[in-house]
Amino acid sequence: MKKIAIVCSGLLFTSVTHAGALFFYEIGTEDTALAGAGQAARAQDASTIVTNPAGMTRLPDHMITGGLQALGGNIDYQLDNPSLKSPGNVLDVMPNASGFYSQKITDNLYAGIGMYGNYGLGIDYGNWVGDRLIKKSSLMAMTISPSLAYKLSDKVSVGASANVNYGFLSLTRDVDGDDHKQKDHDWAMSYRLGLLMQLTDQTRAGITWNSETKYDFSIDGKARLSNTEYNLPLSAQVYQPQQLMLSLVHDINKQWSVMGDLGWQDWSQFGAPQITALGRPVDNSSRLKDTWHTALGVQYRPTDQWRLNGGIAFDSTPYHSQGNVSLSMPTGDEWRFATGAQYQLTPASNVGFALEYLHMQGGKVATPEVVQGSYSHPYMWFASMNYSYQF
Repeated sequence: MKKIAIVCSGLLFTSVTHAGALFFYEIGTEDTALAGAGQAARAQDASTIVTNPAGMTRLPDHMITGGLQALGGNIDYQLDNPSLKSPGNVLDVMPNASGFYSQKITDNLYAGIGMYGNYGLGIDYGNWVGDRLIKKSSLMAMTISPSLAYKLSDKVSVGASANVNYGFLSLTRDVDGDDHKQKDHDWAMSYRLGLLMQLTDQTRAGITWNSETKYDFSIDGKARLSNTEYNLPLSAQVYQPQQLMLSLVHDINKQWSVMGDLGWQDWSQFGAPQITALGRPVDNSSRLKDTWHTALGVQYRPTDQWRLNGGIAFDSTPYHSQGNVSLSMPTGDEWRFATGAQYQLTPASNVGFALEYLHMQGGKVATPEVVQGSYSHPYMWFASMNYSYQF
């Protein structure tokens, strides 16, 4: 949940280590098995650098966490005009990997660093009637996240991360019968602040704020189709909005824990990302609204070696109307259903796996008229493995 941390926004979807709408919270760690529930308060391994850097104060003196992930699914686009060739499923299967390290510096100060793919998704429309607008697109990114955490008291900790983001964008379309590929890369900075509070012996709360991230890719968004020139809203579709996440974890006893999230993302700032016909009046009214995220998860420890996870999450659509979604940003209300397990190999190491299914609300593309169609019954799946070692 809160989905990411693969985060790929806009033109390609966003995947990341965080919540809502286009955010994917799955980063090849235990968050996948819990649909992100409790992410800002759980702090069970070094990937807390992404979900709440203040959580490092709950970890051992030295800890390494790594994860591998694959995602796929079916994002099927069918044109309203049956005489025209539809692209079908536009989603490519994508791998992802992540690595995190945290270390105790003093009794109160902790430091860590994370390296993870916070964006990374490809779409392939193939040879279809709109291939002059878009044929293939991929966004790949890597984030390096040096972080610090400080224990203000036995019950309160704070943390911060300075994220160095590298992004690579490519766009392929048909120009006079040949594939024309544009590509560019950019560096962008973003920031993360976290607060972790031990409310009682059995209950803790976490709050995490992530700043907006903006990539500046120099790719021409203009294209010609059916003797009309169009403009793709590329700038709006590679941004990641700011977000706020509140999480609670309650340990019922040594075997059972329950956890939940409430999150918000500022998608409304991006206005109306839509393909526009140049030379014609443009409707500048905002099609996007802020999104909300909620999740509920449970952990069960039947033995000292096993920890079983399960979670469900909901993220609201960023669109005011699902009858007017962007061709290159297909999304809607999202439901996540996840499960997985962690196994303690030795006192110092554990390994885990997770599976998650994401059901997405369908949508209707109304503009441009020449490629009107629908995304019906879209879904995604995530599979991940993780490993942690403390010393």
